[in-house]
Amino acid sequence: MPTVLIADDEKSIRKTLREILEYESYKVDEAEDGAKAFEMLRDGDYDCALLDIKMPKMDGLEVLDKLQGTDCDTPIIMISGHGSVENAVEATKKGAYDFISKPPDLNRLLITVRNAMDKASLVTETKVLKRKVGKTREIIGESPAIIKIKETIERVAPTEARVLVTGDNGTGKELVARWLHEKSNRHNGPLVEINCAAIPSELIESELFGHEKGAFTSALKQRIGKFEQANGGTLFLDEIGDMSLSAQAKVLRALQESRITRVGGDKDILVDVRVVAATNKNLLDEVEAGRFRMDLYHRLSVIIIHVPSLNERSDDIPLLAEKFVKEVCEDYGVPKKILTPKALEELKAMNWEGNIRELRNVIERLVILSDHKITETEVKSFVTNTQAKDTPTDLFEQFDKFQDFKEHIEKLFIEHKLRKFAWNVSKTAEVLDIQRSHLYNKIEKYDLRRQ
Repeated sequence: MPTVLIADDEKSIRKTLREILEYESYKVDEAEDGAKAFEMLRDGDYDCALLDIKMPKMDGLEVLDKLQGTDCDTPIIMISGHGSVENAVEATKKGAYDFISKPPDLNRLLITVRNAMDKASLVTETKVLKRKVGKTREIIGESPAIIKIKETIERVAPTEARVLVTGDNGTGKELVARWLHEKSNRHNGPLVEINCAAIPSELIESELFGHEKGAFTSALKQRIGKFEQANGGTLFLDEIGDMSLSAQAKVLRALQESRITRVGGDKDILVDVRVVAATNKNLLDEVEAGRFRMDLYHRLSVIIIHVPSLNERSDDIPLLAEKFVKEVCEDYGVPKKILTPKALEELKAMNWEGNIRELRNVIERLVILSDHKITETEVKSFVTNTQAKDTPTDLFEQFDKFQDFKEHIEKLFIEHKLRKFAWNVSKTAEVLDIQRSHLYNKIEKYDLRRQ
């Protein structure tokens, strides 16, 4: 049922408007002054609002002014017994949907309310579609690390410098790359992305540089590679630490000479591309291990932007959570839900191994399964216990014997490392400095299973 807010200092006017709107099956809330109306619009979720211009504490035009600084999208219809062209123009300039004089004509009032709601629905739908198509979300956060990232993007984006974005999976490296493109002089050109880890090593060169017809058995026609597709724009090489050495050599040549050769071809093709790369690996360690070229590393890392994990910027979780709640509610077409302060504190206390991607999924789950308010009870019920951070006292009190405590910690430690390295047992054993067979024994002992 659509909800309308009526803000007027005259009780008789509020009563009349309520009766009219409730007869048309609208749910109605009331405010007797501008200050209360502002609070209700800021904190509530209304489909439309009727605001009187002359009200105590804060008049209707002041309410409009203050709403400009919030994320309130409620369409506002101004009503006044002192109707004039000047008032109507001023109200419209401040963002009002329409202006109606008192006493309002019944038919005009209902048509205006209906049209305002239709417009609000279209605005919301447009926002959702733009976000889904554009994919360039705002970088949310006020922590020092995020502020530094934003400042670096502003300074580096207009240049042609190559950028290497580092950070764990799910931290938002792709978003940084997108903003580097959006704020660059190439923003009218294409942004072409390729995930180097998702493409088999034998196909990566064809993906990057294209191939000629007949270059190999399945090459039934000519293919244009990502470098050519990104000509005049930006090429984003995600997870570049997983690229094969042979492909690295060709990428190095493309960066040095601004030209490529398709697989199976002998013609050099000039390309004008800015490369932004990202990785969750320490490329210097990869260089030392012989899996990554030092000369390519230096070519890519003119500017290095490190994106911190969500656990390192937990103070940003409330901002991110509120943003995700709004987006998910818009996507599903449900009234905006409220995260209580205790729920936010509970989210801040979680261990976010999946970073922002995991937080977004958790918020979506909470929006679906919770009522109008998302409380700490819902967070505890609907978020897996493995994400909770045990306080030392709580953890210590669980055990009486040292051996039991030691085994519990060992199990958690091994499980954490296995998840960190995507259950790559060889890599995990190497990092833990134990034999692989010994790690397999531990996995069996503690009955660890990949989820």
